[in-house]
Amino acid sequence: MTRGTDPGFPDFFDLAPRIRVRDPLAEFLGASREGILEYAYADAVRLAGHSCPTVASAYLMTRAALKALYGQDPSQRGGVRVELAKAAQEGVTGVIANVISLVTGVTVDTGFKGLAGRFDRRQLLAYERPVDGQLRFARLDTGAGVTVSARLDRVPGDPRVGELMPLCLAGRASAQQQDLFRFLWQERVRRLLLEHADDPQVLELREG
Repeated sequence: MTRGTDPGFPDFFDLAPRIRVRDPLAEFLGASREGILEYAYADAVRLAGHSCPTVASAYLMTRAALKALYGQDPSQRGGVRVELAKAAQEGVTGVIANVISLVTGVTVDTGFKGLAGRFDRRQLLAYERPVDGQLRFARLDTGAGVTVSARLDRVPGDPRVGELMPLCLAGRASAQQQDLFRFLWQERVRRLLLEHADDPQVLELREG
């Protein structure tokens, strides 16, 4: 994915941890030497069209799960199955799934169909599964699995956001109030990405 951030992105996007994967399909078709791809938080923002705690938590949960399953080695894109506890249309589940799909390649039925039985990315994502948490990642080669949940309540936002958002939505906020709202909104995202990316109290992992 593209390195660096777009003009106008907050500076902390570049400081957020990156996710390094190896995609055998990218290697096979010559898209990347040895199939190595590196994803940044800015890539998730480009996909979602916005930056929020949900997008950040999806990115961090994916990173944490892959790190738990592969250690220091690049994870294999297309080499995991992901199950989500909630329905695709419930709450922000679809947004979370889109970010996971970006990094891992998993899809329900819209992904690459494969070549001669290899590189198939379909049927690797499932909703409404009996998961003891938000998400469960499992390696296809070893069967090793890990369940991950994000406790966003443990990184609360500034209470002023709740007062400013209705004003901004109604078009009644001043320019200064709009700027403050945007700053406070992204400040929570910054804290998640830079202060809690490896915090077990925020990103709860369970093996199995």
